[in-house]
Amino acid sequence: MGGMSYCQPPATSNGCCMHRKTASIRLLLPIAAIGAACTPTPNRTIPEGLQEVQAVTVLQTPQPRPDALGGPNTAHIKHGRYLVELIGCGACHTDGAIIGEPNAGRLLAGSRVGIAYTSPLRDKYPGVVYPPNLTPDPATGLGTWTDEQIAAAIRAGARQHGSEKLIVMSWPLYQGMSDADVNSIVAYLRSIPAVEHKVPNAVDPGTKAPSAYVHFGLYRSSNY
Repeated sequence: MGGMSYCQPPATSNGCCMHRKTASIRLLLPIAAIGAACTPTPNRTIPEGLQEVQAVTVLQTPQPRPDALGGPNTAHIKHGRYLVELIGCGACHTDGAIIGEPNAGRLLAGSRVGIAYTSPLRDKYPGVVYPPNLTPDPATGLGTWTDEQIAAAIRAGARQHGSEKLIVMSWPLYQGMSDADVNSIVAYLRSIPAVEHKVPNAVDPGTKAPSAYVHFGLYRSSNY
């Protein structure tokens, strides 16, 4: 695993990133935790402008609205909440969770801390995406999405109108999910309170990001 590093837009004109302490609970991805446990951490110099962070896996999810419970869909909603917690949606889609500072008022409402999808070793300004708002807010969340569109995003990483894939979305892990499980997740996301929270638009490589972001991923070495 390439690990995770964190960059915040510069606080001064010299381009240096601000230093921030983060709470360490557990790594974002299970494979990263396995790698950390099995592999000694060598002494190394972190590239200028980057800071190592450890993310928090957010298991807490929003309570469904009271009006959504008590009917025939209640069991599906409860199962959907269980699945959302199990697969760790909040680890990316809760504001600040990626850097270990989850905002309890924005559970599943999208993150203003983005994820770089190109290598920090190559691009000074990498391409960055921001995990979107999963609440049913019509302006900034999934309120205008159909059930089919949400299901396609879960299983295939499809954007609302299916024109592109959602970059860094871990949809390959969920593509074999059963119809019953996907429908339960959709029912749960429909049931939670709408939170108006617009995340920044994605930026292309070479464009300065509007807010903080992290790097993580796999990098293949040619030094062998």
